Amino acid sequence: MNKFGKVAVIMGGSSAEREVSLMSGAGVLAALQSKGVDAHAFDPAEKPLIALKEEGFDRAFLILHGRGGEDGTIQGALEFMGLPYTGCGVMASAIAMDKWRTKLLWEAAGLPVPEYRIIDSAAELTLAAEELGLPLFVKPASEGSSVGVVKLKSLTEVEAAWTEVSRHDSVVLAERNIGGGEFTCAVLDGKALPSVRIIPQTEFYDYEAKYFRDDTEYRCPAGWSDAHEALARSLSEKAYRVLGASGWARIDFLTDDDGTIYLLEANTAPGMTSHSLFPMAARESGLSYEDLVVKILAATLNKAQ
Repeated sequence: MNKFGKVAVIMGGSSAEREVSLMSGAGVLAALQSKGVDAHAFDPAEKPLIALKEEGFDRAFLILHGRGGEDGTIQGALEFMGLPYTGCGVMASAIAMDKWRTKLLWEAAGLPVPEYRIIDSAAELTLAAEELGLPLFVKPASEGSSVGVVKLKSLTEVEAAWTEVSRHDSVVLAERNIGGGEFTCAVLDGKALPSVRIIPQTEFYDYEAKYFRDDTEYRCPAGWSDAHEALARSLSEKAYRVLGASGWARIDFLTDDDGTIYLLEANTAPGMTSHSLFPMAARESGLSYEDLVVKILAATLNKAQ
């Protein structure tokens, strides 16, 4: 593993997903070290990025989640510094962090997304609810891990929902409820892995269900026909390519009651905690957590060249 040199596992940061990033980073760090990689934790909330150069790092495994780490910001800084890093580049990272612009690109490419509205006030949220029906999902455009997402079930909840969601972002989406099932598909080096069906015991797959509850049910493989699995993987690979993604990313999607797929969002620095879905899909395809982490890191060798 000497070919990787000194590796910074960049984790933590200052986004709303700091806690999850630290959990993901701890797993990645332990996995790399178990494989003999000279890996070290690096938290940009605790020291400046220039320390990466000063401390002699050769490359970075990016496992920051949310703003500042998954939105192209640190990717641009690392490129300026000439330090190879894992995952998507500046453009794909920036677009994927923005749910609205992701949907615009996917729609332009003819890929299916749930019907939605961009709203600027509680009054517009009321109109969106009347047009799209209840329940309705209201979400900030540029947060991950379901931070700030509200499931609006009654018009009496509009003011509270608007207040909660708008404090997270200046761009707010109201999205039609698609109630057939929640799924995700990991894409590694452009190739989709087995899809995962998510069955939360909460109202929806929220922050608690994703990272802390033990009653969320996961099915991998998802349990549908070979043809439907092939369709899910194909759509996920297309969604990945349209965004200009590289390395690894995870595509989340929903189905309605008749099985029609609707793409939801892309994650360009997927979670790597004990509850995370990318490692689950990798295991189903015969790739251990440790081998997955090394494979993701190996993509930085090509970037260095």
